[in-house]
Amino acid sequence: MLVLVAPGQGAQTPGFLTAWLDFPGVRDALEAWSDAAGLDLIRYGTEADAEEIRDTAVAQPLLVAAGLASASMLFEDPADFPRKVGAIAGHSVGEFTAASLAGVLPHEEALRLVRTRGLAMAEAAAVTETGMAALLGGDPDVTVPHLTKLGLTPANINGAGQIVAAGTREQLAALEADKPEGVRKVVALKVAGAFHTHHMAPAVDTLAKAAEALTPGDPKVTYVSNSDGQAVAAGTEVLDRLVGQVANPVRWDLCMETFKELGVTALIEVCPGGTLTGLAKRALPGVKTLALKSPADLDAARELIAEHSA
Repeated sequence: MLVLVAPGQGAQTPGFLTAWLDFPGVRDALEAWSDAAGLDLIRYGTEADAEEIRDTAVAQPLLVAAGLASASMLFEDPADFPRKVGAIAGHSVGEFTAASLAGVLPHEEALRLVRTRGLAMAEAAAVTETGMAALLGGDPDVTVPHLTKLGLTPANINGAGQIVAAGTREQLAALEADKPEGVRKVVALKVAGAFHTHHMAPAVDTLAKAAEALTPGDPKVTYVSNSDGQAVAAGTEVLDRLVGQVANPVRWDLCMETFKELGVTALIEVCPGGTLTGLAKRALPGVKTLALKSPADLDAARELIAEHSA
């Protein structure tokens, strides 16, 4: 059983879309999505430097566009997607990629909505100086209560022992000085704010208003939500979760538990792949994994699809 996953913010690197533009239809698609998002995705994906694409309002639509474009290269016939993919999920903004690939939102609508999300989250992040930090090592049963004691939120519980804390700069400094037992190191992440916490509440309101105009379809493949790792069958509920997830923790650990229950045998992470594949290698032993980092990975990905498709 094949699972397709889409990465979240932080996976982007300068020039990562350049090689994909050589494929028929990719440039046209990116131009259409650029119009929808009001953002030159081709320039940002090929010419912009690391600081430019770190901007939340840019990074989010850029990642969704990359995921959609690379996934379109995996199947010669688009009708093969629901026949060969057993389940789909995305980490944080990657959920928009997953929802659009599953048929919940047309690609252009997904890009417009995620652009609104990025702008709203950037605005919310500017209110208070906040950030995020990854904790290396430790036991979640010990780490999570410690973070709560310091006023921090376990914003990403990623499985394989990885937790990302989020909160104010003062709270993160306190964490650095007072690490949970077993945590070897606290690594500050290059993000603009405390995503997936109460600091993002204003962005939820903005996104909810934008979502009111949309009519989502039901997912055509099993859609696993990173709110709680549950499979969601109704498009309206998927959209509600996309909105609320902005201010709530990502439970990627529970998504991987659901993959196990579904009987996953292979996992492909769409471009820019790597982060979720690394987690799967540790948390899903025996499952074949592939990160779609560049077009050079397409042949191997297609072989994996042929071997493990539903």
